[in-house]
Amino acid sequence: MAGFFSRLKNGLSRSTQKISTGLSATFTKRKLDDAALEELEELLIGADLGPAVAARVIANFRRTRFGTDVTEPEIRAALAEEIAAILAPVAQPLVLNPAKRPHVVLVVGVNGTGKTTTIGKMALQYKQEGKRPMLVAGDTFRAAAVEQLQIWGQRTGAPVIAGPPNADAAGLAFDALTQATAEKADVLLIDTAGRLHNKAALMDELAKIIRVLHKQDATAPHSVLLVLDATTGQNAVQQVKIFKELVDITGLVVTKLDGSARGGIVVALAEAFGLPVHAVGVGEQAEDLRAFEALDFARGLLGS
Repeated sequence: MAGFFSRLKNGLSRSTQKISTGLSATFTKRKLDDAALEELEELLIGADLGPAVAARVIANFRRTRFGTDVTEPEIRAALAEEIAAILAPVAQPLVLNPAKRPHVVLVVGVNGTGKTTTIGKMALQYKQEGKRPMLVAGDTFRAAAVEQLQIWGQRTGAPVIAGPPNADAAGLAFDALTQATAEKADVLLIDTAGRLHNKAALMDELAKIIRVLHKQDATAPHSVLLVLDATTGQNAVQQVKIFKELVDITGLVVTKLDGSARGGIVVALAEAFGLPVHAVGVGEQAEDLRAFEALDFARGLLGS
């Protein structure tokens, strides 16, 4: 885990630098007065933690430290503590239900967030745990997504259910669940299209997939994961709102933290929605997707 923490810290370095530069400029040693708190609030909003998180942190600082002399390391440590407290309730790993074979995971998100890669990485991790994953190439409009998933299938030895271009994703999901049940797969990971420019069509498609899964198992899908790209910053908040209208999201995966100075968005999402954050991604390798740890993330974000 130490190896992943150093990768997480490296991945978050751009976000850390953004916050650290602001903290260094604001606090050498000064009194935590109204002006200092205002500057700190602006810094937190600028670092993509969002106005609600900034207001919560500032209110806490005002209550506990107002009027005291503070140094940058003290503020950094206190901030890490505050952020960890916000993140702790949502840091929940995805737990497969052993009573469901397969446990059906529907993976949604806009194109380009890393859905297909996330599914591949999850499949590899399940395989390494001795579980039997099966994959469904449900983004039938993008040939690249199907090919990408088939490559992951070869790499992991997991069966991939795919159809011809523009095949009916719901039909694929139905066939895949039939096969996964017969073969006693532990987990069925279903990729989906993410064409938000045509929201009505996307809503219809996701609703149809869920409808046909219900025909075989009234409790499926057992998990609905929304994959978000950290580099989009506050736009991720909007994506959660939209997808919550389309489908019952049960958890989040945040990718591409290594390419972003906007790691604070994870904190904003935790405060705004309270949805479990199952995993974060800090690179291309399979081991770069890991279960989300609140304290590690807070420390990584603040460089502490």
